[in-house]
Formats: sequence, structure tokens, C-alpha cells
Amino acid sequence: MAGAVYLPLDPHYHKPSGKSHGCFLSKPITAWLACGFLSLAILHLFCCSPADTPQAMFSPLRQYINNTYSFVSSVPGGGRSCNYSVGNWVKAPGYGRRYNATKCNAKESHDCIRNGRPDTGYLDWRWQPRGCPLPAFDAGAFLSAMHGKHVAFIGDSMARNQAQSLICLLTAAFPYRLLYRDEGPRSFNFWRYAFPTHDVKVSYYWYPFLVKATGKSLDDAIRDNHVHLDQPGDRWAADADTFDVAVLAAAHWLLNGAIYYNNSEVIGAHNAPPELNYTGVGYAWPLKMAYRTSVERLRSSSSPERPRTVVMATFSMSHFDGKPTDDPTACLRTEPYMDGEVDNEWVFREVRDIVHDEAAAARARGGENSTLRVEVLDVSKLASLRPDGHPSLYMRPNPLANGMPERMYSDCLHFCLPGPVDTFNEILLQILRKKR
Repeated sequence: MAGAVYLPLDPHYHKPSGKSHGCFLSKPITAWLACGFLSLAILHLFCCSPADTPQAMFSPLRQYINNTYSFVSSVPGGGRSCNYSVGNWVKAPGYGRRYNATKCNAKESHDCIRNGRPDTGYLDWRWQPRGCPLPAFDAGAFLSAMHGKHVAFIGDSMARNQAQSLICLLTAAFPYRLLYRDEGPRSFNFWRYAFPTHDVKVSYYWYPFLVKATGKSLDDAIRDNHVHLDQPGDRWAADADTFDVAVLAAAHWLLNGAIYYNNSEVIGAHNAPPELNYTGVGYAWPLKMAYRTSVERLRSSSSPERPRTVVMATFSMSHFDGKPTDDPTACLRTEPYMDGEVDNEWVFREVRDIVHDEAAAARARGGENSTLRVEVLDVSKLASLRPDGHPSLYMRPNPLANGMPERMYSDCLHFCLPGPVDTFNEILLQILRKKR
């Protein structure tokens, strides 16, 4: 019968003799019910009390319960699934104040607080997916899920932005060692950290096209990029057999243009100087080929003994909003957009869809028994709503010390650290904890 509660059979229960004893339940059953009600009360105390009440002392257990509930409820086929890519930013004072970017060796141009940004309201928002919870990032949960593994970020400066965010989130809670970092002006382009308590390594590889490229991506003084779509980036490809998780993120440099090669022969270009007279190939097809080449390199050494996860991150748009990059008034907004407030999906829709299509194609190529798991980290929508989260003028220390300049480059692409990009890693954690 719907809604009925069935009590366990009590061996000491006897049919009433007709004489009322003033009690409907035996002592064992009464004790059992009392324990149940007490457990529910304690659970309510842990999970539902405001954070600023004395019960905040139980926050580790409450966080564990919340994380476990969200994880279980978001596993496909486990009751209900969670689409983290759709939702809204909700006010949550102090939520984003997770770490000191200066202490975790963040790129100086992303350390907005150190550079004097006066408004910090961009740290007071939390991403709320539609219809399901997204737990706050838990460094211990991440390291436990990745115990003994190597996580590699490969791609452009947005991949680096997310990788640095992850390092800051982890080093704020656990001891670490910097295993190596390239020297000189490109010291942020290749690095690796180790977290000895869990035997976890996190690396970043600067490959803005994912595949092998020469030219401007390595030397700003060179005008063009020369991209070999059939060859994975040599440095990350040499280390690929050590990766357990690879996060791929690229698009911005392909949108800007390059000269493309296959088997060392030019096959076309996008946005190349007209005097070169190359066949135009656009950006979409080269982007697909770059992902395909990269995924297949990662598949080549995946095995039942060492399965591998590839996470393909979608496009995170900039917010120059049609203004020149040296306009000091670009991206000065101090609050997120609400969903529906602006129509900017046209900016990222096609590039995002390419990632989803290539992920689906990669799964199809691998078949049901593939040892390569392919997932999509879809951050396009949530990133498009955060024009307030960029460094803007505060990519440099005290930019307004002498007043508002007529011209000054603003960073309206990357995110401040800490900032909205930390949410990318909250979602990444949920993806990595999900069962195959």
C-alpha cells in the first residue's frame, strides 16, 4: 500500500489478550523508532543548518554528506543525471574566496586582488545548475579520486587558466612540490606539480592548437602560425603514456587563423595574408582534426591495465563586446549576467558543438569496450555569463594610479584567480568521480 510503513517483526510481540495495557508498541520497536527519529534530526542538523550557526563545527561531515548525495544523484543511470552546463549564477557572499593567488604562484596578470582590483564582488557568486546541486570544490576528494594518477592539461591559455586554478585549490589544502617549470618569459607554459600525500601529479602543456605548431605561438615576433594537423604536440605526446587524465582545451588560436599542413604539405589556411594565395579552410575543420589527432594519440597507449580519461573542455568566450582590446573601458561590469539578460550564445554555439560532436565521434570509434573514456566539460554557458570575472585593466598592478588612460590593453578573456574559472574544476571533479 502506497505510503505505508512496515515495522520489523518483533519476536517479543504477542497478540493482545483483550486487556488494554495502555501501550501499542513494544519496547524494542519504540527504541528502534526513537533511534530513527534521532538519526533524522542529526542529519537535518548537519545538512540544513545555516553555516554561521554553532553547528558549523560539523561542517566536514556536512560537506561529506552533501558531496556524497550530489555524487550519487548525478551518476547517469543512478536515479537522475545532472547537466552542469545549464543554470544560473546565484548570490553567495564569500563563496569564491578560496585561496590567495599570490601564494600559489598564479600568473601575475590573473592575480587581480594583488594588482589592486577594488571591487571583489565577483567572488560572491556560485554556479547553480538547473535542478541539481554542484558541491563546492573539495581538494581531498579530488586527490583521493586521482590517487596515484597523472592529470595533464593540454591547450591554450584558457587551459592554463583552469590548470592554475586547480593548483591553487589543491595547494591551499595539501602539501606539494614543484617538480619543474620552464625558465624565462614562458615559465608558465610547461610545468608539473606533485602532491605526495596522494601520489598525484598535475601538469600543464602549452599547445594552443593541441597539435604541433611553429611560428607565432612560440615567438610573438613571427607573424604566422604553421600548424601540422596530423602530428600531436611533440612535448605532450612524448609524455602521453604517463597520463591518466588529459584535459584538452583549444579554439581561440584556431579562430585567429593559421597555415595548416598534413604530411608536411600545406593544405590550406584560415585568415592568412591574401598574397599567400592559400585555399581557405576556415577554422571548424582544423579544430576537428586537431582534437581527433590528439584523442587518437591518447587512445594509442590506453589499455585495460591503464585506462585513460580524456576531458574535452568547450569554448570560454571573451567579453570585449566589440570594443578594441586596448580600450580601458572594456569588461568593467561588476556583476554576472542573468540567464536571458543577453543573447550571446551565437558567439560560442558552433565552437562548443564541435567539441560535443568530436567527443561523440571519439566514443563511436572506440566502441563499447574502449579503454579510453571521453567526456565533455561544457563551460561555455556559465563562462558567457561572467563578464565581471576578468582581470580587465587589473592584469597589471595599480593601472589607474595616474587616472584613466586613453588606451590600455584589457584582459577580457581569462579569469581572475580566484574567480569563475574555479567552477570549471568543481565540474571537472564531478566528471572524474563519475563511474565509467
